[in-house]
Amino acid sequence: VQLQASGGGLVQPGGSLRLSCAASGFTSDNDAIGWFRQAPGKEREFVAAISWNIVNTKYVDSVKGRFTISRDNGKNTVWLQMNSLLPEDTAVYYCAASPEYGWGTSLYDYDFWGQGTQVTVSS
Repeated sequence: VQLQASGGGLVQPGGSLRLSCAASGFTSDNDAIGWFRQAPGKEREFVAAISWNIVNTKYVDSVKGRFTISRDNGKNTVWLQMNSLLPEDTAVYYCAASPEYGWGTSLYDYDFWGQGTQVTVSS
């Protein structure tokens, strides 16, 4: 039972990456999925979330208009498309699943976490 985050890497400022969060061993159809990130020396912060029924999405202000979260419940996968990346987007990115029918932007709204994937934005 795990959430597998992937797709990180090194990209130049202005570039794009698409992160994936794949659930295995369980069905995440009824769970909200959130993306969080943690830069060195900083606390883990909310980035984006999508509700179980895809009706609701939420973004932190700093990524609005640049990042897009989406999901395909048939594939048990959530994506985070990141465009116009900035050096301050550099962090380890984590995906997390809420309890069934949960929702929120706090770390405490999510009870199952995947391992992180490193995103580095640098020239």
